Amino acid sequence: MHSQENKNYNEFNLKDIVFKYLSYWKWFLFSVTISLSIVLIKLRYTQSYFEASASILIKNEEKGASLSDLPAIQDLGLGKGSKNIDNEIEILNSRRLMTKVVDELNLNIQFLLAEGPINKEIYPKQPFKISIFKNQKYLDNISTEFIINPISKSDYKLKDSNGKLIATKSFGKKVIYNFGEFILTPYNLDGKFIGQNIIIKISPINKIVDKYKNELKVKSDNNEADVLTISLKDPVKQKSIDIINCLIRKHKQDAIDDKNQISKNTSDFINERLKFITKELSEVEANAENFKSKHKLVDVVSEAGIFMDNNAQSEKNLSEINTQLYITQYMVDFMSNHKNLDELIPSNIGISDPSVTELISNYNKLVLERNRLFKSSSEKNPIIYNLENQISSIQKTIKESLKNIKTTLQIQSNEMSKRNDELNSKIANVPKYEREYRNIQRQQQIKETLYLYLLQKREETQISLAITISNTKILDDAYSSGDIVSPKKKTYIIFGLLIGLIIPIIVLYLFEILDTKVHGRKDIDELNIPYLGDIPNSDIKESLVVKKGDRSSVTEAFKLLKTNISFMMKDNSNKSKVIFVTSTISKEGKSFVSLNLASTYGLSGKKVLLIGLDLRAPKILQYLDINEKKGITNFLINPAIEINDLVLHFPNIENVDLIPSGPIPPNPAELLSSENISKIFEFARANYDYIIVDTAPVAMVTDTLLLTKYADTFVYVVRAQYLDKRMLNISKNYYFDKKIPNMAMIINGSEFQKGYGYGYGYGYGYGYGQEVEKPWYKKILTFKK
Repeated sequence: MHSQENKNYNEFNLKDIVFKYLSYWKWFLFSVTISLSIVLIKLRYTQSYFEASASILIKNEEKGASLSDLPAIQDLGLGKGSKNIDNEIEILNSRRLMTKVVDELNLNIQFLLAEGPINKEIYPKQPFKISIFKNQKYLDNISTEFIINPISKSDYKLKDSNGKLIATKSFGKKVIYNFGEFILTPYNLDGKFIGQNIIIKISPINKIVDKYKNELKVKSDNNEADVLTISLKDPVKQKSIDIINCLIRKHKQDAIDDKNQISKNTSDFINERLKFITKELSEVEANAENFKSKHKLVDVVSEAGIFMDNNAQSEKNLSEINTQLYITQYMVDFMSNHKNLDELIPSNIGISDPSVTELISNYNKLVLERNRLFKSSSEKNPIIYNLENQISSIQKTIKESLKNIKTTLQIQSNEMSKRNDELNSKIANVPKYEREYRNIQRQQQIKETLYLYLLQKREETQISLAITISNTKILDDAYSSGDIVSPKKKTYIIFGLLIGLIIPIIVLYLFEILDTKVHGRKDIDELNIPYLGDIPNSDIKESLVVKKGDRSSVTEAFKLLKTNISFMMKDNSNKSKVIFVTSTISKEGKSFVSLNLASTYGLSGKKVLLIGLDLRAPKILQYLDINEKKGITNFLINPAIEINDLVLHFPNIENVDLIPSGPIPPNPAELLSSENISKIFEFARANYDYIIVDTAPVAMVTDTLLLTKYADTFVYVVRAQYLDKRMLNISKNYYFDKKIPNMAMIINGSEFQKGYGYGYGYGYGYGYGQEVEKPWYKKILTFKK
């Protein structure tokens, strides 16, 4: 029976653990209350933040599919789209753009309403504007704070940051302060601001830029779409919305400005060429006019028309070739002077070779991309270094291609000139003047054609400048739901609740680890020693608690103890039963158990003798408030004394007698070893049904071990909350070495309400024995029930 019970007791029982900790519910309530109070105070003095977000689409201007568009290439992170998105993220996160936003919205100047533990920022309807008379470089580094207290719509009090009054001033008038001169102008000065302390805080631009740059989050939520989400947290909801919207505007304008650089560069190039062509065309027309005037020619063309019709197409082709040759020469000259990698090349100026046009377009795109990245990075950036290598390579290719085109056009021009010479030789009869005029006219036609062509290109470039759009499209404007995103009150409260629950568990667990005292049956079961029961703890000071008519839990505990003892002695054939009561050390309540166990047997009608054989520290007479001095010590010293003369009757308890221990001898072990001790047990067995013997603790002296041969069973008392668990090995050794016969253990002073051990569950809260001072931590952790 015991082995099965021990097996069940030793199993992990979650319910026991839960009830053990629930017994300290007041500490859990106290800890949770303190923890939640700290959390609520923390939330009260912590700035709340709102979050705004917007979505933009980055349009891909590339047309047609390429290798980088393949899904496999994109999965490897080599696609152009991903690279483009990453570049845009870096640009949006750049200090350059955020600095523009801070400058436009004047974010370095804050107006704070001093109320409560946290100053509330006034935005966007600020009560007044401040104008500071300093250069911009100085303003970017100002760090100051002062208080304005409007006393009316025309006057205000100026205070320092500590609230000390400096002066009373009027709005609109210049004021001299520690950082310089400034003027305050009423703007939205409502009546609600009159009499309020308004803090003006001016911070360095770089500090504010760093603050919002660190708070800004730009990310791509979808790898399949070129969409970016921009979010920002700020104590003022509208401010976070304005910052994001302003950032997007600055980014769009920045992209437009980059694109316009190509058209502007092309326009400047065309205007420069037009000036040169205009001058040449004027000179050719002047030559024609002078030629006609000199030779008195009115209509040379009509006179030579019959000869020129056959030569018209040839002249037209030669004109086109020469036009291309001039344009190519212009480009060659331009490329010869083109040194810097950040300068753009004029495009779309009429070069007929599509490969060169495509090279120029690619070159300009790379230059723009390089310039945009360079604004928010440095030359050491691997991406910029790679782009510069590509730009240099394409630049060389363009130069070589232009030289080749020029050579080709020159050859074509020479060939076409030879052909025209052949045709001209056929009209040898044409007057000399007509031929000379024709040469002048041809030069005039070339210049005029080139002039008109450049005028057309200039108009196209101006139109391009006018219709340039950004590659960014706003999908969702900045929006905030108005919900507080930081601090998260529910999370803080749950965290505080958990901390409030965890701290007592940790503390109690540490106390349990550090606590080496015996607490209940669970500690005893580990010894595999028979267990009789336990006596609950109580605050009652009486020692004799088992009385006639009493139905308390302690009486029931001793009745159950008596029953269990009978099972221990069921194989004992002796008419009288001798029960020894001992313990490991003193103050464990063995005398208390002996006294009340004797009373229990007496109330059941049995004739009982209680013998006090703890000669060193007798307690029974003290418990019964009897002043008798004679006892066993006297008999052992003087056997002539009659044993009957030593027998005392229990007060108010029938059938129970007592032989006290007597005076404390100097040699108790020698007295207990004498043969006279056997006469006492012979007398007891002859006259009583049960003999209860209160003996000395076994760990301190050998007195009890000298008497084991007289015992039918041993009741080994272990006091809960008092005996060190390590001392249980003493009882274990005595039991398994059979030094103490027929031994069984009981727990005295068990605390069922604490959930220690298992017990039998009397549960009424009584327990007795000598009062033991509790450790300090026990006093802290114990509550009255």
